[in-house]
Amino acid sequence: MAAMGESPRSGLSSPEAKLGMRVEDLWDVMEPQLSPTEKLNACFESILVSAFPPASSNIVEIRSDASLAEAVQILAEHKILSAPVVDVDAPKDANWMDRYVGIVEFAGIVVWILHQSEPPSPRSPLSPASGTALAAATNGLNPDLGCLGPESAATTPGNFFEALTSSDLYKNTKVRDISGSFRWAPFLALQKSNSFLTMLLLLSKYKLKSLPVVDLGEGKIDNIITQSAVIHMLAECAGLQWFESWGTKKLLELGLPMMTSDRVIKVYEDEPVLQAFKLMRKKRIGGIPVVESGGSRAVGNISLRDVQFLLTAPEIYHDYRSITAKNFLTAVRSYLENHQEVSPILSGMITCKRDNTVKELILLLDSEKIHRIYVVDDDGNLEGVITLRDIISRLVHEPRGYFGDFFDGVLPLPQNSRV
Repeated sequence: MAAMGESPRSGLSSPEAKLGMRVEDLWDVMEPQLSPTEKLNACFESILVSAFPPASSNIVEIRSDASLAEAVQILAEHKILSAPVVDVDAPKDANWMDRYVGIVEFAGIVVWILHQSEPPSPRSPLSPASGTALAAATNGLNPDLGCLGPESAATTPGNFFEALTSSDLYKNTKVRDISGSFRWAPFLALQKSNSFLTMLLLLSKYKLKSLPVVDLGEGKIDNIITQSAVIHMLAECAGLQWFESWGTKKLLELGLPMMTSDRVIKVYEDEPVLQAFKLMRKKRIGGIPVVESGGSRAVGNISLRDVQFLLTAPEIYHDYRSITAKNFLTAVRSYLENHQEVSPILSGMITCKRDNTVKELILLLDSEKIHRIYVVDDDGNLEGVITLRDIISRLVHEPRGYFGDFFDGVLPLPQNSRV
């Protein structure tokens, strides 16, 4: 039975809690010989994606003719990492594959910025204004990472981004120029009849941070499910039997952290801030710890979404000779405090110990609205990092042959599709 005072049964009525109750009902009737992991797999395979609570009343979409500046503002205002791009030239009755041109996300914007800061070289023969440079700024599903030079990111003076954001190049770059796509489709999508298990595996093992759910009849996106939304659902299920049987396990019991201290990608506080964003892009990670010079103690965290502060508030750096990771954190925190804005970057380093439980991590990640938590020892030295994806990956496992040949059946094709 669920613990007293914790269970959604005892008064909580959020859509996520009700969803947890559906899992609980299925859990109760599962064959007793099944292991807890097999039970959870079977439960999530029995629930359709259509049951997942909507992200909001309106899906945030960005027009393909919007400027890069407008896209940054929209992503920042709605506190989202990415948004689907609507083709303004598509007919009203277009199917979803023709209606959208791709996804615009902060990861693509980072690549665009890096190309403006790095001079052309024999290894990276791209001029800042070249169409190739713009096309390189794609999302994580279709990256051309080789076009980023192997050298460290360039040092940028304090006025660099003021000059960049006032340039014609910045004003004239359109969202369609930097939106990424998924092979033959604008993005990898689910349809309402797909299962929770499919969704959870794509968000964990297959490293997708968000999944649009398309309405084939309307040719539009009906919902967008993110890793953060799944973690929030799990937090709302605290107290239920199926959650407690898994969530009360300590990190070590579940093989967490998966990434240990010797493998954690980090940036030192005196390195250029663009080095942090370059490492995130090349390593396909969403955040990076800032470590004190010559030591191993983390003093802050920079995530992909923080690139917005280079473009929306470029004036806050002009007193610095160069924008280092430390200067960036100092300037952004001061800016947010002065404007009384809330952001995870103000929280500093959110950490845990190896003897914490998964439940404790989920509740902390959900309450702080962050995507990763750092494992430290008693002296504050980094021992590893745990991401939302790591936690979801420990909830379910992929049955042999589950996706068939290259996600067969996952991409919902419109009728009369030429693909």
